[in-house]
Amino acid sequence: MNPESFAALARGRLIVSCQAGQGHPLRDTAALTRMARSAVAGGAVAIRCGGVGGVADVAAIAGAVDVPVIGLTKDGTDGVFITPTVAAARAVVAAGARIVAADATFRPRPDGRPLGESIAAVHEAGALFMADVATLEEGVAADAAGADIVATTLAGYTGPGPVPDGPDLDLVRALRRRLPAAVIVAEGRYHSPEAAAAALAAGATSVVVGTAITDPRWITSRFAAALG
Repeated sequence: MNPESFAALARGRLIVSCQAGQGHPLRDTAALTRMARSAVAGGAVAIRCGGVGGVADVAAIAGAVDVPVIGLTKDGTDGVFITPTVAAARAVVAAGARIVAADATFRPRPDGRPLGESIAAVHEAGALFMADVATLEEGVAADAAGADIVATTLAGYTGPGPVPDGPDLDLVRALRRRLPAAVIVAEGRYHSPEAAAAALAAGATSVVVGTAITDPRWITSRFAAALG
């Protein structure tokens, strides 16, 4: 797969994130694999997975679905923890991911190596690199470093203030203006079909939705709160 073929596949379409953290009732590789298969049956054109389940989740889901898997690992909860090292990126490709998602913010990486080395390692292994960024400047820098896809995954999560309630559509617009030819994926707090459609209108190539589709605990809590 190359960036052009991924863009053709994903343009205007939905990517679903199938992940569950430690202590979550769905923190089970088999359960998440079934969830991924359900998402594909519903129209997802790619699955983002791994997280704290790491390469075991990536391998299981890659073997169970016939769409590209965007794989990642999570190591900790602070700083750079999404596929944070070159070694982690290589492991994700080895597990079967066709695309590796990794933190591409300006924060220091645990292995002390520049982002470009992770990008190069992923390319050498024959996969694409998705750069998870929080700001316009990080997205531009990741694109310049060779990232195949720029995603707004970390928008709102790296600043000193509280995490916003809604998605960062302004970042999507800004990235599209600065990177008119880039594959830009909107991700982060897209909690309704209307919000996902707004991301496409703002210039996103595709949209990742996770919690609002794959977390029944969160979905139930929203209904329960509405009923008061």
